[in-house]
Amino acid sequence: MSFWRRLADFITGHHDPFECRGEDCPPGRAVDDAEFAMALIGLGAKMAKADGMVTRTEERAFLQVFRAPPGFEDSIRRAFDLAKQTTLGFDGYARRLGRRFKDHPAVLEDVLDGLFHIAKADGRVTQDEDDFLSKVAELFGFTEREFDRIRIGHLGAPEDDPYVILGIDRDADDQAVKKAYRRVASQNHPDRLIARGAPAEMQRIAVEKMAVINAAYAAITRQRNSAGLGAPAE
Repeated sequence: MSFWRRLADFITGHHDPFECRGEDCPPGRAVDDAEFAMALIGLGAKMAKADGMVTRTEERAFLQVFRAPPGFEDSIRRAFDLAKQTTLGFDGYARRLGRRFKDHPAVLEDVLDGLFHIAKADGRVTQDEDDFLSKVAELFGFTEREFDRIRIGHLGAPEDDPYVILGIDRDADDQAVKKAYRRVASQNHPDRLIARGAPAEMQRIAVEKMAVINAAYAAITRQRNSAGLGAPAE
């Protein structure tokens, strides 16, 4: 059964598609496409509402992340509207999601990527939106440094601070820099996202993030060459 078929069935066949109960959410469970999709839909709706209102631009950004094939648009919109209208908070949901996918941090980063895409839709990220993203990252189990890396991958960083993008200290040796680059690049490579069955827009986001990661590694290489410190070897 296709990703979108399972998603549509999941949405239309459950009275509350955002609910996760007891033993239904054991830690370490393998990734399920439909539940991953519902997580992004639910948190995406909350993200869009983080600054007090949901704009059409944010709704379009959401639909770009979840570009459903013909016949499934109504199910996706219904799920988004349901999550947008609920008065329940999503802290507990994000926490359960973090526990469930704790062995799949790349999937959790995919979710954050989608949320950043929605937050940036109107051309700026407000403090309320940034606080929401930071809280979700914390509930997912990301450290402050890891969130800084993800955030800078979307919002940019000073050209003289590429180490933050790789999530590593400035005084790290060449081997540590190379290891950090390979780890971050591997987690964010578009091919990995394709293997996880992500929509096309998410794959485009991954391409953009890889460009930032590669530029950061190249900047460190240039800096160390100029300083006569040697360059991290590939």
